[in-house]
Amino acid sequence: MRNIRLLIQYEGTRYQGWQRQQATDNTIQGKLETLLTRMCGETIELCGSGRTDAGVNATGQVVHFDVTKDRSDRSWVLGTNTKLPADIAVTWSRHVDEEFHARFSARARRYRYILQNTLHRAGILSNGVSVYHGDYDIDRMHQAAQLLIGENDFASFKAADDQSRTSMRCVHFIEVKRYGPFIVFDIAANAFLNHMVRNIVGSLLPVGSGAKSIEWFEEAFLAKDRSKAGPTALPNGLYLIDVTYPLEFGLPRR
Repeated sequence: MRNIRLLIQYEGTRYQGWQRQQATDNTIQGKLETLLTRMCGETIELCGSGRTDAGVNATGQVVHFDVTKDRSDRSWVLGTNTKLPADIAVTWSRHVDEEFHARFSARARRYRYILQNTLHRAGILSNGVSVYHGDYDIDRMHQAAQLLIGENDFASFKAADDQSRTSMRCVHFIEVKRYGPFIVFDIAANAFLNHMVRNIVGSLLPVGSGAKSIEWFEEAFLAKDRSKAGPTALPNGLYLIDVTYPLEFGLPRR
């Protein structure tokens, strides 16, 4: 039995998220499992490093699966990409120890939210960014975001249907920067709640626009009540960009 790890990129616009669903196979996991099962002649079940919602993108989704047949890393990459849809790609493959688990071995996940701050809609990047109009104070948003660093209860930023046993999470860093017309929110944590990044962004934006104060953001965060925080930001523009694993697994760093 071989344990294979793949790194996946995808544009989530056309899909109902990462996780396979019984009602539809229009998911990233469903597309990959169907293809790999056909390629290998045996049932393949993928385990992903994290679940992304409908419309959310990834450049660093990590998956692993067990398979009896052996192929080279090059073959796993080229063989899958020749049959995958244009908006899903395998970027590399590695044989790993059976102790490796894409989800439970992960030490941190990193997301990036890209907002286009212009009056006009996006053209070339229409599926890769979310467009928000108005003027935003980057320094105010960055200052407010620093209140989230460390281990805290993020109940104010979780989706109503989140089924996690606890809403305690540890945020390692969060930055808000402007690059020309783009505002980028960069956040890393040990794990994330459902909609957590989008709810944080949606709560920082009124602080940046001046509609809300930094004190309001802190109070909303400490309230541990989703109704006290801001709206959920749009899914376009959110990317899972990196997953960190212990060095003993010998996996390449991106």
